[in-house]
Amino acid sequence: MTPETHPSAAAREIPSMRRLDRRRIVITGAAAGIGRAVAHLFAREGAALALLDRDADGLTVTAAETGSTALPLDITDEAGVASAVEEAAAVLGGIDGLVNCAGIMYRGMVADVPVEQWRRVLDVNLTGTYLVSRACLPWLREEVGSTIVNMASGQGLLPNSPGYTAYATSKGGIITFTRALAAEVAPRVRVNSVCPGMVDTAMADGHRDNAVHYALKRLATPEEIAQVILFLTGGDSSYVTGAALAADGGRTFH
Repeated sequence: MTPETHPSAAAREIPSMRRLDRRRIVITGAAAGIGRAVAHLFAREGAALALLDRDADGLTVTAAETGSTALPLDITDEAGVASAVEEAAAVLGGIDGLVNCAGIMYRGMVADVPVEQWRRVLDVNLTGTYLVSRACLPWLREEVGSTIVNMASGQGLLPNSPGYTAYATSKGGIITFTRALAAEVAPRVRVNSVCPGMVDTAMADGHRDNAVHYALKRLATPEEIAQVILFLTGGDSSYVTGAALAADGGRTFH
């Protein structure tokens, strides 16, 4: 048996089975947490990535680890977002996927939350998601099968924890924004949201005991949520749009 006919030689000729080959994807919030996990997973699955985050140092690390382009910015800066997305499209040769992971948490009862903090939560979580999505749309609309995945929350589905009202309001807004945008840009672009429960990131610090109330009795890992985002970005979810997918360990039903 010659090397050319050996089964191992034939196996090497099998086309790549990576799920995001030739995809060009922008990820926000990629310096840490879920966004960082998404960047690592998507890079392994063959995507070319442009990463956005206001944490320039953390973003540089993630970009170096994944062979991606780092574009530091605050997603509430409309002009900055437009410029960064144009640069991302130039570097990637277009954009056919967006994952909006950037977000912040502010805890406090409504009567105690300063108006400036309320506005900041809405500006980052909801308006930031809108700004990046809007900036990417000209490129997304050029490609059939483009996707947007927005990071919502179990708090947006079932806001039953006192002290999270600003955060829950912003995430509920993301769910509604996702559904409205999905109707607006169909059928060329699919838009979905992911609604995690508590995830093992810095945002969970001081509140990790909440997971005892979940059916699975634990926090999610960032990598578990990244797998859900991969499903909604890849072809396996080709008939899914406008969804708010609860990846919350059973929080919303338990």
